[in-house]
Amino acid sequence: MQPSMRLADFIRAEIEPILQDWEAFAKTILHADLTDKTELRDHARGMLLVIADDIDSHQNEAEQAAKSKGDAPEDGDHSWADVHGGERHTIGFSVMETASEFRALRASVVSRWTKAYPTVSGQQLEDLTRFHEAIDQAVSESLEHYAAAKEMETRLFGAILVASPEPIFVLDLKGRFTYVNPATAKLLTLKREAIIGKSHVDLGLSFASDFQHNLEKVGADRSIYRGKFTHTFASGQGERFEYLLAPVQDADKQLEAIVCIFRDVTERALAEEQIWHNAHYDLLTGLPNRRLFLDRLEQEVKHAKRSNLPMALLFLDLDGFKAVNDLLGHEAGDRLLSGVAERLTDCVREADTVARLGGDEFTVILTGAKQRKDIQLVARTIIDALAMPFPIAQPPVQISVSIGISCYPQDASSPAALMEAADRAMYQAKKSGANRMWFHDTPENTDGYPC
Repeated sequence: MQPSMRLADFIRAEIEPILQDWEAFAKTILHADLTDKTELRDHARGMLLVIADDIDSHQNEAEQAAKSKGDAPEDGDHSWADVHGGERHTIGFSVMETASEFRALRASVVSRWTKAYPTVSGQQLEDLTRFHEAIDQAVSESLEHYAAAKEMETRLFGAILVASPEPIFVLDLKGRFTYVNPATAKLLTLKREAIIGKSHVDLGLSFASDFQHNLEKVGADRSIYRGKFTHTFASGQGERFEYLLAPVQDADKQLEAIVCIFRDVTERALAEEQIWHNAHYDLLTGLPNRRLFLDRLEQEVKHAKRSNLPMALLFLDLDGFKAVNDLLGHEAGDRLLSGVAERLTDCVREADTVARLGGDEFTVILTGAKQRKDIQLVARTIIDALAMPFPIAQPPVQISVSIGISCYPQDASSPAALMEAADRAMYQAKKSGANRMWFHDTPENTDGYPC
């Protein structure tokens, strides 16, 4: 290598080894693993070539003085250092990481230059001075643009928080408010000063205990958590809410704070519940419909198997309902069915299930029915209740009911088999006369009340 080689030419000639040193350092930068390696190397190459051109360029005394102070001439265009600062902010580099890139370039070039030329003087010394000034200028421009981008981001983020209709706030590691946006203050009907420094427990919110537990979980796991709660705030806003908790970590992955967003989902939740209710409950009587009944029956059979407890299924068919419909009309028939549903519900425990399968067919699931006489008592109570006149017309209407009964596990061990057994027993009850109950295991030629 010629002793008279200029530093700019040296950089161009040794750019690959310099970049190899650069790549070794880049691996130690926190966000470098999130950046495309080829893009990172190409950007470093570009920085070196621009600096080399800068060293070669002519500078008058005023420009040299400005450069030594980190002041570049204004040309109206963004320099590559400006672009660098903006890009590193976008990628997520910290200020220190952004400056470290230039430090790595400086170290790589100077190290190889001093090894090649242990003693420098004259033009080479001037080139080295120009190189350091170019690096200092680049650092100044890059960080200035980085700071401007960061400041703009902060302003935009602040504007978003203020304008957001959703409550957004920041909590410290003890769950105390450190920032609340206007929507949060409005939800809590408190001034910002009355909220800052307080916790959800301090504010007496009903969901505070569960919320604090989930807050601690987010802090421990450094993970996002999505939850729900039901609460009516003093503002009267909403009732059902979803919320998101997200950890905020510094450059060293240390937890700094936790951000929370509330979302009022009352209308959506009530609409979804109404849709579900309409799909699973009979619109006329309010009882579980066939779909929900079959699901309940399946669950009760599973529970009976696990707990080794008996259960009974009653299949009911109203006697004389068609005549009421034909003589008094469907409106009277609907009122009769509603009355039947109310009386059936009064005849059983809250743990039991009364359902309307459709038309004038009803079912009852009796859980934990250990003795036959207990089942008979419930069936007799139902028969007597439905035999009472219904005041839906003048004169009041009277009907009867036929009840078929199957028992788990002696009659059947599956929901479908229990249904089939109870249905067959119901038809036997109907054949035997009005207001009758019939157990599935009762012989068909039994007279009277086959119990």
